[in-house]
Amino acid sequence: MKTPKNVEILVVGGGPAGLCAAKAAASLGASVLVCERDEIPGGQLVKQTHKFFGSRKQYAGDRGIAIGEFLLSEVNNDPKIEIMRSTTVIGIYEDDLVLVERDEKVIKINPKKIIVATGAAEEFLLFPGNDLPGVYGAGAVQTLMNVDGIIPGKRVLMVGASNIGLIVSYQLAQAGVEVAAVVRRSPTIGGYLVHASKIRRIGIPVRTRHTIKEAYGNGKVEGAIIYRVDENRRAVPGSEEDIKCDTICLAVGLNPLTELCWQAGCKMAYIGELSGHVPVVDHYLATSNPRIYVAGDVAGVEEASSAMVEGRLAGYSAALSLGYGKDSAPALQKEAMDELRELRAGPTAKTIRTGVEKVEKLAAGGHS
Repeated sequence: MKTPKNVEILVVGGGPAGLCAAKAAASLGASVLVCERDEIPGGQLVKQTHKFFGSRKQYAGDRGIAIGEFLLSEVNNDPKIEIMRSTTVIGIYEDDLVLVERDEKVIKINPKKIIVATGAAEEFLLFPGNDLPGVYGAGAVQTLMNVDGIIPGKRVLMVGASNIGLIVSYQLAQAGVEVAAVVRRSPTIGGYLVHASKIRRIGIPVRTRHTIKEAYGNGKVEGAIIYRVDENRRAVPGSEEDIKCDTICLAVGLNPLTELCWQAGCKMAYIGELSGHVPVVDHYLATSNPRIYVAGDVAGVEEASSAMVEGRLAGYSAALSLGYGKDSAPALQKEAMDELRELRAGPTAKTIRTGVEKVEKLAAGGHS
């Protein structure tokens, strides 16, 4: 194996958080290497055709695909940033040496600082028939339609009414796919009302306090049984309903992809409000490992807008720790932290705020 490739800052993941982290660190003068496992960086943005909310700072009014193209063009045009595409980070080892795999070859990388921006993976549900062909995660359906131009089926049952479930339901309808229903076990939807209103206006029923019992079919999905649940989330006897469909789409949450943080010995904690085990970080997104920062869904599942701001904050922080931007970085860090507080304000973000507060308390030496 060749001599390690020395870099100042290694960013693991070229999604919205990773691209913004690279751009921020480079803007202060640091040299950055981004490792992205896919051929096209951008993460979830490459398949998000809906318009973003928030403020102009978070690209409100622009579609995710356009935001991804813009961020990538900025990174590509920065001489201080190198992107290694189709590159998988295998692990972070002793002395924080990083091994990556590219073109069937293993490469050693010796970074001074690491920003982990690996995102999150889709959760799955356990129910009879969940292994039948035709059962997909919502992200997979988005990729099929918006990246590959393939519809998953003709009639879909959507399980989950989070933002992703509502958005993908609308995109399915736009592609000419019939959405039989959107079901959610909780008494209220989990996404923004504007997304729910859009699908209701085109006739897609949203059934709260309902969930899937089983899928059935001969070698593929041919239908599903749903049922109603009571206030204790127990099945209501006799409420079963047969939904004919050839596709079941699961939008039931995400889990932070924290394997590299575990491997690097970062202090971890289970924070349910942030969707699982996450690294314990300070206000600047520094972990207990002094060489590692995190940004985006790996630090707790939120919207892409928050991931981009966290990427900027982690990039400024990592660069400052190397001595770059001593005069300008503190103000930029404060600006990013203020933006995060704005994004997490209001009743819809109460869960996220609670999770963040627990992490900050742990970082300060307290208990959750």
